[in-house]
Amino acid sequence: MTSPLTFELQHTCAQSGARAGLLRTPHGEVPTPVYMPVGTQAVVKAMTSREMKELGAPILLANTYHLNLRPGSDLIRQAGGLHRFMAWDRPILTDSGGFQVFSLADLNKVSEEGVAFRNHLDGSALMMSPESSVRIQEDLGADIIMAFDVCSPYPCDYGQARADMERTHRWAARCQAAHSRGDQALFGIVQGAFYADLRVTSAQALASMDFPGYGVGGLSVGEPKELMYDMLDATLPHLPRDKPRYLMGVGTPDCLLEGVLRGVDMFDCVLATRIARNGTVLTSYGRLVVRNARYKADLRPLEEGCDCEACAHYSRAYIRHLINTREITGARLCSIHNLRYLTRLMAGARQAILEDRFHDYMKDFYQMFDMRGAFNRGEDA
Repeated sequence: MTSPLTFELQHTCAQSGARAGLLRTPHGEVPTPVYMPVGTQAVVKAMTSREMKELGAPILLANTYHLNLRPGSDLIRQAGGLHRFMAWDRPILTDSGGFQVFSLADLNKVSEEGVAFRNHLDGSALMMSPESSVRIQEDLGADIIMAFDVCSPYPCDYGQARADMERTHRWAARCQAAHSRGDQALFGIVQGAFYADLRVTSAQALASMDFPGYGVGGLSVGEPKELMYDMLDATLPHLPRDKPRYLMGVGTPDCLLEGVLRGVDMFDCVLATRIARNGTVLTSYGRLVVRNARYKADLRPLEEGCDCEACAHYSRAYIRHLINTREITGARLCSIHNLRYLTRLMAGARQAILEDRFHDYMKDFYQMFDMRGAFNRGEDA
């Protein structure tokens, strides 16, 4: 099947080797590297599709597992697919549901057929297979869909990691056989847990299957960041240079930039909106917990120089007041800021790559961003 997705590798940074590219899909272009905000239930929490456009998001991610449970893929198909259902006319990526089946479902049982599990909402017995995952994603109608894979836990022994990886490869072939929509691109997913040789084997096996793009799964599941970087170093050289690489479930600012440095093109994570609901925002200096008492009378914006709606119009004191009185607008304003921060961070990374100065961009980031999580520097700026 001819892929509806094309990827143009536009520039490789002479200073760092990081990549800038352009994804072309049936619903528009996506400049890379890119952070994809997560709309698990066909919505980025507390945000409208219009607001996501205003923030500069070129692509959103939605969740196959959750949308199949509620409201059901049949309804979304009848509504004209996710794009019409959620009033979003830009690209969408759906994951396969595999991670959720393994991490959320109760009493799951893995067999060669697929995964039998209990619905985490009502306890009913369900089954998801490579074929059903593809069928659901075809109903949803995303531009990019993901193969159904086995996500190994951390830690796990070598034997389990190898068995999970080999099953992932067999399921990837079944996904390819089941995939029938010509307007969707199906990505394979590299597995292999935290064993470099398995990661290499998986990358090579999937590359030979000629997917239009590749996810790197099974990372950011509790391991030290350095171990994740080691696995990326082992994996990415064995994936095709002319196809997009997607590091799944990663979204802290430092991990985004470290992934870009190693040749990753696409990222997703719920971090931006999850921490926002607790009154935590990301700034160039690190995390700011705006609900804390120290900001009760702080009339400065969340971050000086930020162009988001929250920073343009509201103070830390006001947003803190909203968070502490449990007004939903407080979480919305923090979400707007965090999503815009990550969008700007990646746009800046892309520009630095195009200008052959990505190492300098990372150096500037680390000099300012407090990696300990405490908001020490820049506090009184």
